[in-house]
Amino acid sequence: MTPDQPRFYIPYAQKLTLLAALPLIVAVAAIALVVAAQSRALAEREIIALETQLIEAKKVELRNYVTQARNGFYFIYGSAAPDDENAKRQVAQILSAMIYAEEGQFFVYDYDGTAIVSPRETERIGKNFLSESDSEGTPVVDRLIQIAREGAGYHSYMWPKPSTGEVARKIVYVTSFPSWQWAVGTGVFIDDVVANVANTRAEVEARVQRTFQYIGAITLAALLVVFGTGMGLNLRERRLADAKLKKLTQRVFDAQEEERGRVARELHDGISQILVGVRYALDNARRRLDRGDPKAGAPLAKGIASLAEAISEVRRISRDLRPGVLDDLGLGPALRMLAEEFGTRTGIETSYATVVFRNRLDNDAKIALYRIAQEALTNIERHAGATHVSIDLRGHRRGATLRITDNGCGLDLRGGTQGLGLRNMQERMDQLGGRLQLRSSPGKGVEIEAIAPLTHMLPPTPDSSKPAAPSHDTGKINL
Repeated sequence: MTPDQPRFYIPYAQKLTLLAALPLIVAVAAIALVVAAQSRALAEREIIALETQLIEAKKVELRNYVTQARNGFYFIYGSAAPDDENAKRQVAQILSAMIYAEEGQFFVYDYDGTAIVSPRETERIGKNFLSESDSEGTPVVDRLIQIAREGAGYHSYMWPKPSTGEVARKIVYVTSFPSWQWAVGTGVFIDDVVANVANTRAEVEARVQRTFQYIGAITLAALLVVFGTGMGLNLRERRLADAKLKKLTQRVFDAQEEERGRVARELHDGISQILVGVRYALDNARRRLDRGDPKAGAPLAKGIASLAEAISEVRRISRDLRPGVLDDLGLGPALRMLAEEFGTRTGIETSYATVVFRNRLDNDAKIALYRIAQEALTNIERHAGATHVSIDLRGHRRGATLRITDNGCGLDLRGGTQGLGLRNMQERMDQLGGRLQLRSSPGKGVEIEAIAPLTHMLPPTPDSSKPAAPSHDTGKINL
């Protein structure tokens, strides 16, 4: 980690992996929540339906109990007078004997709230229980009497079990003996139903938890696959990048060595030969001066001319390495000078046209386009066999375009192979974020179009913000 990096620096590849994993985690979490909510809702509906079904079965059972009991002593009640105490005692004895299961019994309350029959809770017999409520505040006897007065019905409340004293939910069915003003009924405890419902809810929650665990395991496996794939791709891309970097570094070294070789050849073949001639001319002039030869001025003049030629050659080499006009006047004049020198040196008819730029390209774009022009002209000189070259430079809304066209032998681009010069052009445009296009076919010349994006155009200066006339700086060199 470099000093400029933050303390918790995350590499770019890991950021991409995290960005790929985050939507997966969010989506899986949303799916898990929806599945859990739907599962709970469906299970709750089923549980409620089951609870209702079980309670309805209990209610039917209670009603059958009461109906059977009433049928058993109806012959006594049906023929008895309202004040027939003997008949009342007989019916009370029959009901007291009708106990069933572990907790089942019949009960009787008169309309005043006095307990008449309670075989499993005999301590209640003869006592008045009006206004009695259960542990939840639900009226018990008052509500039973009210239901009996209305005909018949069900009531539910909390009540201690006679066998254990444990408070549990109880459902009773009560009917009336209106002539005696009795509320007669029986009830069952539904703690088994409550327990079944609670167990079912616990099982549903356990299934939901298992579903979460399964989804979590699947998500973890998916994340491991994503991270593993990301790491694999990262390592592969890093190896490819390292290989490309090594290849690019080697190409840089090759280009440097090629440029050094070119400069060395030019120095040796040009300036070195000229300087040797200058030295010979100066030695000749010195010997003639020593002898007093009046013709000593001739070799001296020749040496001076050779020195002037050497100075010109040094300037040419320097200009090829980095033309000063590119920095001073801009890309347009630099390309014009390059075109003129190319036409003069090669004898190829060269035309150059440009729209006024006002030197608005940034330094990177100027250098890239100039080097592309240099490389293109070098390729034309060495390989094209052209008789005419056209160079066009202009600015537009998308940036700036340099177009170089020749009428030479052309290139076969179908093979997909490119020389070092074309690759250098492409890499320069890639560095700019621009675009390089080649159009050619064998025997029809080559058109090279380099487009620098608008991001490399500098904002206009105050004195150049006025609209410029659409004039063209067009020159044609016929040599």
